[in-house]
Amino acid sequence: MSDAPPPTPPTPPPGGTTPPPPPGGTTPPPPGGPTPPPPAGDPGYQAQPGYQQPGQQNVAMSPQDQRLWATLIHVGGIFFSFVPALVGYLVLKDRGNFVREHSATALNFQITMLIANIVAGILWVLIIGIFLSIAIWVVTIVFSIIAAVKANQGQPYTYPLSIKFVS
Repeated sequence: MSDAPPPTPPTPPPGGTTPPPPPGGTTPPPPGGPTPPPPAGDPGYQAQPGYQQPGQQNVAMSPQDQRLWATLIHVGGIFFSFVPALVGYLVLKDRGNFVREHSATALNFQITMLIANIVAGILWVLIIGIFLSIAIWVVTIVFSIIAAVKANQGQPYTYPLSIKFVS
């Protein structure tokens, strides 16, 4: 017979005694903790609202959501220039025709007003640049509010005085 001591059982991990996972199975969730969602292959699986599985296409938004986002894009242009229209166009253009048209229209108008503001800034050397900047500011506010109201009503709107950069 051999003089080797008998094997000792493995020591439990610090912080408690958690049994090892069963061979070939998954670890059960800890008691009282949130349960993980079932795998996507499970027939009873339903994704959480707002969650998109990899490889899925963008789901079209409801008409109310499209009107809301179009309105916010137009109003955002008053405060943040072309940024809301650009972000809205890049993120929401595949979510519905209404929001795509309004975000493209708002982006075209805001880029046009940005170019006009650059020209007015150059003309500040002359006194005319000051009056031109004020006029551009008023035009941006008035037309953005009109566009936001039309978007909220679900109607199409085309800004006057805008160059078409994005379609």
